[in-house]
Amino acid sequence: MFLLFGFASILILGDILNPLFVAIVLAYLLVWLVSSMQAKGAPRLLSVNVVFLSFIAVLMTTVFVLIPLVSSQLLGLVNELPAMLKQGQERLLSLPGEYPEFISEQQVQDVMRAVTTELGSIGQKAISFSIDSLISIVALAVYLILVPLLIFFMLKDKTLILDWATSWLPKERNMANRVWNEVNDQIGNYIRGKVAEIIIVGVVTYITFSIMGLNYALLLSILVGFSVLIPYIGAAVVTIPVVMIAYFQWGITTDFWTVFVGYLIIQALDGNLLVPILFSEAVNLHPVAIISAVLLFGGIWGFWGVFFAIPLATLVKAVMSAWQEIPQAEEPAEDEADQSISEA
Repeated sequence: MFLLFGFASILILGDILNPLFVAIVLAYLLVWLVSSMQAKGAPRLLSVNVVFLSFIAVLMTTVFVLIPLVSSQLLGLVNELPAMLKQGQERLLSLPGEYPEFISEQQVQDVMRAVTTELGSIGQKAISFSIDSLISIVALAVYLILVPLLIFFMLKDKTLILDWATSWLPKERNMANRVWNEVNDQIGNYIRGKVAEIIIVGVVTYITFSIMGLNYALLLSILVGFSVLIPYIGAAVVTIPVVMIAYFQWGITTDFWTVFVGYLIIQALDGNLLVPILFSEAVNLHPVAIISAVLLFGGIWGFWGVFFAIPLATLVKAVMSAWQEIPQAEEPAEDEADQSISEA
């Protein structure tokens, strides 16, 4: 009932309580740093202040430095898009002459018509998004003020808040305690590991693309970094813009293949080296369970559902395991029942 109430609250009140949920996630991530500093002998209030000020510094750098750089690259890509489309159309029109047995002119015309229609709809969405973004500036300002305040008080008064929350729970909650103890470490490990994976993959990708001279290296590296949020699917989807920008910049040349091979090496190192190191304590889930969790929770809660798909799947698994381990009331044996009847 507690889990059902929590899921229903997020589903119904998610839009209203979004700042609170964001603050809880970030505080859950930062409390590990506070605990680490306390373990080394630092006072709790000093640890909270240092971690909180560091978070504010990162937040301000992101808002005033990183976002403007990404926006400028995105604007440059939008301005260059017509030239890319013209180059792509010329390439498509040359295909029927090179491969007449596989591609016809009618097929090329159909593809070009579909692409033009889709780009028109994207343009309309971009205009509506720009109008909506003006309205969202107020919401962003609220986030930038409320979320840091909530994070500070959650870090400072963690024990007080947890004691108040647990006071509303039943005294006998063995199953809930068992599930929480099993899931707590997994969620903390997952959040910290996933944030570290995003940063490491994004930084390595940016350095690689910058050295190779690929256009829009910062924008692409951010896309590659956030692609790790969606297991299996994210890496496949983000490959498309990387390959397209490299192709329109160089064509099928040595530089194109160098960037493509470098990108594949980054993906291979991420999946086979970085993920096992960062998520060594995570519960193993079958790929079908992971993809199903991404589709289900992502469809319900959007970005946060995708981000927490694996922890939520782990929670479901822990609840099911704990439920199966509940001792069932044993029926008295037949001979014991007969003996009790005879004695009566």
